Amino acid sequence: MDKVYSLLGLAKKAGQLVSGDETCERNIKSGKAVLVIVARDASENTKDKFKSICKFRDVCYREFGEKLELGRYTGKEIRAVISILSKDFKNGLLKLIDAQINEYGGEGIGKS
Repeated sequence: MDKVYSLLGLAKKAGQLVSGDETCERNIKSGKAVLVIVARDASENTKDKFKSICKFRDVCYREFGEKLELGRYTGKEIRAVISILSKDFKNGLLKLIDAQINEYGGEGIGKS
């Protein structure tokens, strides 16, 4: 799990990570987002909203971590939704997150 958060921190420093509902939604709709990560403890409305948008726009979607941790590693207080803008970071994160999903169970949709 630490590797995922480290990679998220690197993506943030590189300017390839954005966070927050509205910002992420804008990036999905504009075609900039290649991966959306929603915290497992986000509200069901938030999860359903982003699952739907990602499925419609063919953007990878994963549920991972908790709001407090996502916020901490992205330089914010609490974040329920983050978007990755780089395919390189997307590929690395998908590999790490999917390995944990397969190990512990969880959900992922969208192309990899």
